[in-house]
Amino acid sequence: MTDPAPASAPASASARDALRAAAARIDAATPAGRDRAVDALRALAILGVVLGHWLVTALVADGGTLRAASPLRDMPWLAPVSWAFQTLAVFFLVGGHVATRGYASARARGETYGHWLAARLSRLFRPVLAVLGLWTVTAALLLLSGAEFGTVRTLVKLALSPMWFLLVFAALTAATPLLTRLSPLWPLVVVLHVDLLRFGFGAPSWLGWVNVAAGWLVPFTLGAAWTRGELDRRRAGLLLLAGGTAATAALVAWAGYPASMVGVPGAPVSNLDPPTLAAVAFGLAQCGLALLVRDPLRRAMRRPRAWAAVAVVNLSAMTIFLWHQTALMATTAGTLLLGRLPGLHTRPDGLHWVAARIAWLPLSALVLAGCWAAFRSCERERGRPRRSSRVVRAHRPASTTRTAGARHV
Repeated sequence: MTDPAPASAPASASARDALRAAAARIDAATPAGRDRAVDALRALAILGVVLGHWLVTALVADGGTLRAASPLRDMPWLAPVSWAFQTLAVFFLVGGHVATRGYASARARGETYGHWLAARLSRLFRPVLAVLGLWTVTAALLLLSGAEFGTVRTLVKLALSPMWFLLVFAALTAATPLLTRLSPLWPLVVVLHVDLLRFGFGAPSWLGWVNVAAGWLVPFTLGAAWTRGELDRRRAGLLLLAGGTAATAALVAWAGYPASMVGVPGAPVSNLDPPTLAAVAFGLAQCGLALLVRDPLRRAMRRPRAWAAVAVVNLSAMTIFLWHQTALMATTAGTLLLGRLPGLHTRPDGLHWVAARIAWLPLSALVLAGCWAAFRSCERERGRPRRSSRVVRAHRPASTTRTAGARHV
């Protein structure tokens, strides 16, 4: 007498078949001319930021108070973690490329600048309302329940910290018509002079905020150069990667810039807040690497399941970005009733904390998935059919423009 086959086997096979069929549908719905490497780079940039924040952001329970900390302060030798996951430059590179191609496509269709801009910004800011609404209510309830003001301020500050990115990105997107021909060298020169005045001649520290615009203009205008076809040769990527890497190493080794490419609480200088010349040089290296991996990514995206995963991330990019810090804090606060847990509530001062934090990442991902399920509808345009998404829809500009054949927005 033989044992019956486990009931879970057919169920798992059925789930795999369903996933394979869904991936095949997404793949079939994608226009053949779409540059899938662009979407892959955007997805990698978003996921890099999420993982980076989850690895270097700590909330330490000190009595009844939660305070922000970072393992990079007690373990500065972990700075390479910030090199791997501080991927905002790649996002701005892709953003500049997509914005300039999209604007050229809109002009070819006879669409006005105002209509084009409203369509682009609406998807950026629709999910913001849900985040602001939830955290307004949450902060009020915490204060009314007797939570310490310092704890509430820390939570709200971390939850809303992604908003600065949206404001800068929106401003650069609005300026796209003025940036289509701007050379990246101009904002790079501005960053260089601002840092020279700040760190070399003792200029006021507030001058550094000029670099919030100038620093992110560098990768954004590199994206415009990509659209113009100036970065198509492999040599461009190699020069950016080699030059950016050498400049970053020199600035860290001999000019006193921090090795970490993210802010560290208590550090006298932050490379990111506002961006420094070292952060911009590092971003150039990242952009060079991104340009070099375009062809391998295009080949990888021919696989339906890989492309489906990238498509899902792109469809929910803003939801994932805006809610990932909330997911981390919900994980931290929700488990506080169990006591001070390593990797969540303890001081990030050793490898034991790093190992514990990595072990907690799946739980944060599960909470983020819950946030995604609850709020992803905020990212879709009202009245737009589900199947005509931005990931599978193609713009077809006139063949007379330099951007003819653009297939991504």
